[in-house]
Amino acid sequence: MTPSTMRVPPAALLLGLALASASCSSLQSSDNVLGFITPYRIEVVQGNVVTREQAARVQPGMSRERVRELLGSPLLTDVFHADRWDYVFTIRRQGAEPQRRSVVAWFKDDRLTRLDAGDLPGERDFVDAISTAKPKAVPPLALTEEQRQALPEPRVAPATQRSEPQGPARDYPALEPRT
Repeated sequence: MTPSTMRVPPAALLLGLALASASCSSLQSSDNVLGFITPYRIEVVQGNVVTREQAARVQPGMSRERVRELLGSPLLTDVFHADRWDYVFTIRRQGAEPQRRSVVAWFKDDRLTRLDAGDLPGERDFVDAISTAKPKAVPPLALTEEQRQALPEPRVAPATQRSEPQGPARDYPALEPRT
């Protein structure tokens, strides 16, 4: 049989197509390709970050303007629910867990009645949660007694008394001509 007369059965073609499409989808969902190539993934940040400290400053009875000053503009406002502001925050960052938080401010007669915040992180906790930097080991800042004893003895230069300058005196030409 020559290569031009050899035919591939349709079942083999379907099997090859299924394997190829399955491998493409697995490449898209994995974090690295071939075990060492990591594709770039864009960071997606949406909404307002509302921390525990910010929510603590918001008190019932505040005006809409004051709430906006403290928390920022809400991500969602609805014409049909004018007494509700939604602050939603989502982040997807490579190397960190995706996060989603929601805070709802309820108003009556343009005054805040309550803030549904749930369990919000503090500012430091929030930064730690989205940080992908690994903490560096802090080197010790003091020597142990054993290390001090292993140091060589310091050399002290002999004190000499010279009141005159060392080296030959130099005579430089004048910068401006004398008049």
